[in-house]
Amino acid sequence: MVTISKLEIENVKRVKAVKIEPSSAGLTIVGGKNRQGKTSILDALAWGLGGNKYRPSQANREGSTIPPYLHIVLSNGLIVERKGKNSDLKVIDPNGQKGGQQLLDSFVEELAIDLPKFMNASNKEKANILLQIIGVGSKLHELEVKEQEVYNRRHAIGQIADQKVKYAKEQPFYPDAPKELVSASELIRQQQELLAKNGENQRKRQRLAQIQAAHFSQKEEVERLKRLLDDAILKSQQLEADLAIAQKDAIDLVDESTSELEANIQQIDEINRKVRANLDKDKAETDAGEYRQQYEQLTSEINEIRKHKTDLLTNANLPLPGLSVEDGELIYKGQKWDNMSGADQLMVATSIVRKLKPDCGFILLDKLEQMDLETLKEFGQWLEQEGLQAIATRVSTGEECSIIIEDGYVAGEEQATAPQPTPPAEPKTWKAGEF
Repeated sequence: MVTISKLEIENVKRVKAVKIEPSSAGLTIVGGKNRQGKTSILDALAWGLGGNKYRPSQANREGSTIPPYLHIVLSNGLIVERKGKNSDLKVIDPNGQKGGQQLLDSFVEELAIDLPKFMNASNKEKANILLQIIGVGSKLHELEVKEQEVYNRRHAIGQIADQKVKYAKEQPFYPDAPKELVSASELIRQQQELLAKNGENQRKRQRLAQIQAAHFSQKEEVERLKRLLDDAILKSQQLEADLAIAQKDAIDLVDESTSELEANIQQIDEINRKVRANLDKDKAETDAGEYRQQYEQLTSEINEIRKHKTDLLTNANLPLPGLSVEDGELIYKGQKWDNMSGADQLMVATSIVRKLKPDCGFILLDKLEQMDLETLKEFGQWLEQEGLQAIATRVSTGEECSIIIEDGYVAGEEQATAPQPTPPAEPKTWKAGEF
């Protein structure tokens, strides 16, 4: 990895003359009060390494007639310079060969010199940068689109199932109603059969009455018609035999009531209303069950898609343990970006930026005064552990600062770095005989 070994800056924005040798790994904090030139150092580095698109709008230090001068020595031996009236770039590699911005761009990551661009991006933009780096962005996008499609289908099915359940609960139920609709023609047919059977019974009763009347008549005739005794006896015996048969048939006769059928015919509309209500309730409950089953199937499908997404990220070469993407947002140690600590946010951002160009071993950070000393310490230890370099500014003059900038100089080195006045000429002395 390439880091910054030395840098010299003169007459850039608020910087008058500064020389710094940052730590090769860990956190180098440039401290000082406001408007002393701290941020100017980072702007100068960004300009020197990132190209003219990072050139400050007013690069020349106010009041200086001398043009800006940048001299940056990198750990790979490259020397980067900007000097002269037009601040032309010169890049010399260890072999003495000249190079240009294209050589720097091959290993200097844009976000490393402009980390706020990543820090201030939206949550989805941060996640997309990570996904593109690890090469799963397109596949994960396909899975997310499919998951959303299945989720929408499941949501619609769930709504229908809930509506069916609600409808079934609202429907009245009549336990005494038949299972199927009642047919009026069928009831009439049953009524006609009963009436025909009852008519046959009536004819048998009439026959019985006739036979009984004849029997009694013949008994009277026996007394009066002795002469016809034999005939009467024979006839009487025959009648008695018929009587016995008729009596036996009549004993088993039971008339069936048609009142229930008549009542059913009269109440057929009410009965069928109840039957239809019961059928609607049963249908709604059946439909709800079927939709609920579809809902569960879609849930299983969603879980399977989410498992594929998890496996995709688990098997990916992520830049930081515990870092992942869920629902299109960065997740680190189970926390979304806005719930991460300041140190965690810096570690995540630095890891992702490093992954963009692994040869770029440094980042530039401005305005770290928002972080407490414990956060700075934690972040610095992580940088050292990872072998990364960070050059940062902080409004502070505390011990956490590597150097302090005062009025465009490194505090305590103003005389050493400031241009020295030309010493006055010694007065010429004359000696006799010398010209």
